[in-house]
Amino acid sequence: MTATEPRLPRDQESWARPVDRLSTTARTTGMDTVTGKHVAGPVQGFGQMWQKTFKVPLTGVDMGPEDLVARWKANFPSYWPKGSTFYAPLAGIAPGEVALFEVAPVAGSPIKMSTGVLVIYADSESFTFMTPEGHALSAWITFSAFREEGVTVAQVQALERTSDPLMELTYMFGVNRANDTFWVRTLENLARAAGVAAPVVDAQKVCVDKRRQWRYVRNLRYSPAVSVPIGILTAPARWLRRRRAAG
Repeated sequence: MTATEPRLPRDQESWARPVDRLSTTARTTGMDTVTGKHVAGPVQGFGQMWQKTFKVPLTGVDMGPEDLVARWKANFPSYWPKGSTFYAPLAGIAPGEVALFEVAPVAGSPIKMSTGVLVIYADSESFTFMTPEGHALSAWITFSAFREEGVTVAQVQALERTSDPLMELTYMFGVNRANDTFWVRTLENLARAAGVAAPVVDAQKVCVDKRRQWRYVRNLRYSPAVSVPIGILTAPARWLRRRRAAG
């Protein structure tokens, strides 16, 4: 490097390059509702902003943070609670990749919400997702591992707002707690797979901004509360079109 060349950040390769619209190599059995969308983090969300931190110590397990994160990336879908499906991109969880997934809006619901995430950061000890337009949440979600008092700890930390007024209503009437339960179950599954017989997850939740951002009320045009029912109503017509195309 010469004196006139700019100094690049040491972790530059761990960050995703800026993109205008999302695309993915992931393949889903459902609908790809992410391609062509913009990303939308908590700055662009509507509802109150929450910071949520979930931690589980791998007590009695001899595994370093880097080994745990490598396993987490490689087997990410297997740790999700039943009823949810994660479709990884061909390159796996790497900066700039877009994954797709299907989750039930509430536990036990036969209806699935199809959406995805952009991997905005990934290194040997952590990786971070950012949500797109049309996701129920406008969020950054970071998965990491570190040593604490000689024990490796797995952590999920989210900074999130609901994306629109309708999703904010669902959060007020139970979906907020259901979202917490989802990450608690995920960490329990991860810890059990690593060898912890009875994992105990510590959950902390703080409302860091009680305001609702009414300037983002137009996020309603992408709301899952609207698109999911429409998708259900139009499913028979889509099925008939596929049948005719195949014939």
